[in-house]
Amino acid sequence: MHICVSFINMVLAGATGTQQVMTQNPWIVFAGGGTGGHLFPALGVVEALRGRSLPVDVTFFCTTRPIDGEVLGRAGLEAVPQSVLPFTSKPWRWPAFLRQWRRSVTSCHRAFTARRPAVVVGAGGYASGPPVHAAMKLGIPTYLLNPDALPGRANRWLARRKDLSGIFAQWPVTKKHFSSSARVIVAGCPVRPAFRALPDAHLDRHFGLVPERKTLLITGASQGARTINEALIDLADQIARTGWQVLHLSGTADRDRVEQAYARAAENCRPTHFPYRVLAFSDLMAEAMVGADLIVSRAGASSLAEIQVVGKPSVLLPYPFHRDKHQWHNAAVLSEAGAAVLIDDTRDGRRNAELLGPILADLMGDDNKRDGMSA
Repeated sequence: MHICVSFINMVLAGATGTQQVMTQNPWIVFAGGGTGGHLFPALGVVEALRGRSLPVDVTFFCTTRPIDGEVLGRAGLEAVPQSVLPFTSKPWRWPAFLRQWRRSVTSCHRAFTARRPAVVVGAGGYASGPPVHAAMKLGIPTYLLNPDALPGRANRWLARRKDLSGIFAQWPVTKKHFSSSARVIVAGCPVRPAFRALPDAHLDRHFGLVPERKTLLITGASQGARTINEALIDLADQIARTGWQVLHLSGTADRDRVEQAYARAAENCRPTHFPYRVLAFSDLMAEAMVGADLIVSRAGASSLAEIQVVGKPSVLLPYPFHRDKHQWHNAAVLSEAGAAVLIDDTRDGRRNAELLGPILADLMGDDNKRDGMSA
């Protein structure tokens, strides 16, 4: 949580230089969203501010995607959806992009002129661009949260500005992707509040599983991951024979198929009991990770920060459809440290099962190897 301490100190220093603190709480603006990976680290900072009982007001200038309203609404935070569109490489769509960009920048400039923020923080994604751009034009302190090992397109573009106050990075490797003049602060990645006070592993109470069994957790992030789900469907019988149990967060679309695969595996391995639980989604990720003995996951930056907090061994299959392979670079950090096994997702469930099966058999059968990865 070093990033939160550093950020709080900088916010307070900036706020004391603004005239508004004489009559109002300092106003902190976060900009970005569209995915949990862009929202959750920023929410970690917000919760740290709240934990310090600091008198600040917080607003998120976000996207129009439903996840932003849902996540920010649950957190009790003001959300200001923007009309800005993602940048596209298709020239015939550039006029619409530029039109919405200008509209969003003008809206942010107007808002920040009416009430000057103490600081504006880009949390990542295309929605971070207009508020950070407008803030820099007005001389407002601006920072970027960059938990990915490889910076995204928006952060790379914004980092070129000389008036950017600083960039918070999760890992040292990120420094090489910015210019030498950029102020990059390696401070880790904020995590959700539940991970700051790790819960007990009550798998029976939270998930209806058996407390004394070793547990394999499979998660494809909030929407699930089809190519991981399909691999585990093929591997269900193998896993059922290990004596472990499974907690699988599948996403909504594949939940029934995954459930049926484990039910067949449980029937095939009788009289041995094979406990499993398939959920489309769970808000209890801290409880799930603490209770797990091995995690199979995508490699989003915030997910890996959470895996590092709980200190669990993992097998990572990075999202394979992104042009810049952001998740692959994240996974490589843990893999090179010996904390995870990296498997390239082939985009084919059956082929993924062929690659994943031997690795799971090895790790699930070797307590010492898992302990070494945890360490």
